[in-house]
Amino acid sequence: MIEPTGLRARKKARTRDALADAAISLFLAHGFDEVSVSDIAAAAEVSKPTLFRYFPTKEDLVLHRFADHLGEAARVVRDRGPGVPPLAALHRHFRAALDRYEPVTGLNDHPAVVEFHRLVFTTPSLAGRLTQYMLEDEQALAEALDPGPDIRARLGAAQVIAVQRVLARANWQKIADGRTAREVHPEAVTDAELAFARLR
Repeated sequence: MIEPTGLRARKKARTRDALADAAISLFLAHGFDEVSVSDIAAAAEVSKPTLFRYFPTKEDLVLHRFADHLGEAARVVRDRGPGVPPLAALHRHFRAALDRYEPVTGLNDHPAVVEFHRLVFTTPSLAGRLTQYMLEDEQALAEALDPGPDIRARLGAAQVIAVQRVLARANWQKIADGRTAREVHPEAVTDAELAFARLR
């Protein structure tokens, strides 16, 4: 019997999620550097080659959650309405994400999210891989601003991605220090307004 394509895709997605969940649980319990790929494969009851088919590197087991947002800034610029300046669209998008308490903004106080960010920010190899993701985002945004892209588009894209990173890290730090997302929200909005005003 031939398995329907939709079913096969759902099974692959479930396997991928199960592998990542097993890995993140182990990393949070024991530390990223203390857990081997073999440990993760054993916990998920798959072989190492199967694990590597889903995640090329150990870091990707953690950072695939950020990968969902790869190219997001470029998509916001490409999909903006007629007459909407790119920076206004990006500002509106970030502000809406703050209002939804999206983890990518750092403004989320669910204990698992706070610990996940702590793991990423305090593990050098994860922080380095996240920087690579941001560089890819920066390139995609520059091309959305100008297919060239010329130096102005590259500088603008770098500034936008840096601003989003700084805002998210500042929000996370306040929450990691013991405050709630609702308490931090007004400050996060004020900081975003200031940052995007300076970008303009």
